[in-house]
Amino acid sequence: MTDNATPTFREQAMGQAQGAMALQVAFIGVTNGLFAALAEKGPATPAELARAAGMDPGYVARWVDAAYAFGYLSETGAEEGDRVALTDAGRGFAGEASSGPLPFAVHSLLGAHMSERTAHFMRTGERPGEAVLGERETIAGLFGTMLEGMFGPVFEDQILPDLPVFREMDASGGTAVDLGCGNGWYLRRLARAYPHLRGIGLDLFDDAIHEATAKAAAEGTGDRLEFRKGDMHDYTVAEPAALIAMNRALHHVWDDKDRVFAFLRDNLADGGTAVIWEPNWPGKRAALADPRRRGMAFQNLMEHVQGNHFLSADAIAAEFERVGMTPEIHLYAEGNEAVVV
Repeated sequence: MTDNATPTFREQAMGQAQGAMALQVAFIGVTNGLFAALAEKGPATPAELARAAGMDPGYVARWVDAAYAFGYLSETGAEEGDRVALTDAGRGFAGEASSGPLPFAVHSLLGAHMSERTAHFMRTGERPGEAVLGERETIAGLFGTMLEGMFGPVFEDQILPDLPVFREMDASGGTAVDLGCGNGWYLRRLARAYPHLRGIGLDLFDDAIHEATAKAAAEGTGDRLEFRKGDMHDYTVAEPAALIAMNRALHHVWDDKDRVFAFLRDNLADGGTAVIWEPNWPGKRAALADPRRRGMAFQNLMEHVQGNHFLSADAIAAEFERVGMTPEIHLYAEGNEAVVV
């Protein structure tokens, strides 16, 4: 490395660090309702904002400075600095719109947490499992929102219109079961698109079930969707399912794949379909240098802490064939997302 090149790399690192800081400031405002309070209340002093959000005024005053610095707030009012209002960038964090930047703010903090855990456990070889995801309370509460925001648009724009199985289910009025449904975003989008489709979502976390139930009711799909506690090991659905979905969950139970694929085969109705959505891990490391796959490489490192690793579409298809099912591979998002049907 030459002296002339050093400033370039330093400046690049500084720019990346500022991007991370910007998302971290946004996360603080999201998780404590500061953006939402300003969107509802309008321009406010830091003290007024603190009262509206129910937060400590000292912390809010310092957050206002930081949010202003990163372009989320502007000054307004008779006196400069008297009140602040949301800029266009700030308004992007005021709601839960799937097309907005909110999920990336959550992912920024989750990534920082998991990076620290990875650095620690790399020294010992420990892989403590998924409990590490819940070690930060403020992140855990927004986990479903993050997943919905990051993957909901891909589902609606690419997967949903492409797979005929969903239209066939709507015509027959069959039941779709989502294993590990989280906040129910997958079934809720299915139900909005197909008015005759019924769904049951199973998840082990009570908070996720309550959130999914409330969101379905607010969206007008609660009469056709039910969310309850359970998973593959505690399956509480009496009737055979026309469709069983696992969304970015199979790699969490891959060590038990023999049981998983036998379960999928044995719990489907005649003519039923399993729909497995996973990141499509490439066959060669060189593919990971593509900027569109860098996030996958980072996430796979984080998955190692949880005892998991990403899978190739071909590996998933081979397991379906092993239990006597016929797989079809569908690729989306420039080949980075695989749905094996």
